Amino acid sequence: MEARFGTDGVRGVANSELTPELALALGRAAARVIRAERFLIGRDTRRSGTMLQAATSAGLASEGADVVDLGVLPTPGVAWASSHHNLPGVVVSASHNPFHDNGVKLISPGGLKLEDEVERAIERELDDLLAGEGDSRARPSGDGVGRLLSDLEAGEGYMDHLISALEHRRIDGMRVVLDVANGASAAIAPRVLSRAGAEVTLLAGEPNGSNINDRCGSTFPENVAEAVVAAGAELGLALDGDADRLVAVDHLGRVVDGDVLLAMFAVDMAERGRLAGNAIAVTVMSNLGLHRAMSARGIQVRQTPVGDRHVLKALAQDGLVLGGEQSGHLVFRHLATTGDGILTALLLCDLVRRSGLSLADLAGPAMVRFPQHLASVTVDHPDRLDSAEAIWAEVASVEAELAGSGRVLLRASGTEPVVRVMVEAQSEDEARSHVERLCSVVCDSLGRQSADSGSSGSLGRQSAHSGKASESAGSMDGAEAGNQVAADPSAGFSRATAIQ
Repeated sequence: MEARFGTDGVRGVANSELTPELALALGRAAARVIRAERFLIGRDTRRSGTMLQAATSAGLASEGADVVDLGVLPTPGVAWASSHHNLPGVVVSASHNPFHDNGVKLISPGGLKLEDEVERAIERELDDLLAGEGDSRARPSGDGVGRLLSDLEAGEGYMDHLISALEHRRIDGMRVVLDVANGASAAIAPRVLSRAGAEVTLLAGEPNGSNINDRCGSTFPENVAEAVVAAGAELGLALDGDADRLVAVDHLGRVVDGDVLLAMFAVDMAERGRLAGNAIAVTVMSNLGLHRAMSARGIQVRQTPVGDRHVLKALAQDGLVLGGEQSGHLVFRHLATTGDGILTALLLCDLVRRSGLSLADLAGPAMVRFPQHLASVTVDHPDRLDSAEAIWAEVASVEAELAGSGRVLLRASGTEPVVRVMVEAQSEDEARSHVERLCSVVCDSLGRQSADSGSSGSLGRQSAHSGKASESAGSMDGAEAGNQVAADPSAGFSRATAIQ
């Protein structure tokens, strides 16, 4: 058994790749490295969640740490509790993945993601334990054994925290459709919005252990779109399984993804003097239209590799308060330590109410989207991408044809034999044509197995495919993040300036 941290914890097929034995060893390793007297632990609604939570808790307790069970709680809720109590946290969740997957995320005291060096230390300790070399150290016994405790009221404090972000404002009478993806926010998100005054129509709010993310939530916003139009609601809100991301829908049924939400919030915060540094942080997957829109408004954009951990790091380093991903992970650093879909939903409703405009009227002029086309190419030798001169010659040719009116992104996955190819251009046909050219060269140079192409022509499909792009990239490890290649977003992408 082996486990490595991606950008969002350790994930795998529950009971096959992510086994109870592995979770127990991971809990032991975490306790040895983090060395806290008490850990908090929460989970989403997956059938395997209680099993893996029990195993991880047992591992922590066997090394002398008390473990407080927070029950079913969204990832940002566990992060809030970790920050509130200044204790390390654990989340058993695989976010937007299908129910048969699961994962273990570790949160440092204060609610932040673990530093890279701490993750590496846990991996080394875990390797020793799995190899049978870590049991030479005497384990505690008697009063030294950790206890398994519970605090099932943590959700109440988290909800109070969310409501406080409205600064005593209300959204009374706002009619919203809310899709909670049969996930961790099923009991919390509708209560929060109702407490703020919204009239909520709930979708996918009956988790049964196996229906989390099952054609619902932020990766299937068409469900909310249909319901919003049918109900005559003002807007729709779609969360993912652990509620750390949000995709919205306007009253016409049009999807508003993370890039558009970021543009709207950035302008609003700048106008109110609340955008620290007059800048936002986004990943390389954000649409070129967002960069253009921010530039037109005098707002700077910091660009990072894919993954919300990189966005969070950029926010902290530059003292910024707003950042996120196209998939709907938005971080309001002055209010939360991680992406929070419920918080984003509340703030979006508040923005719409304060503006006196509809979401459609706010989103329409926020940015002009460049059509984006993405393909995942399964090849024999993805590790040879950096040295494949024919590929980079073709990239240069495409960039020259785009002439600053689009961009190209190629990266090799660190977890599967795949090269991802993304092109933005002024038309969908142009983007698709360039992607097909590049995929052909990638296959010829690295050995073709298969290709899976996804377009994002209309806004609805844009959100769905952009989300999948970010999700795939979000599982990469630190080494893969170093392979992200990008230049100035207005001048296309090349390997000349790698983002580390």
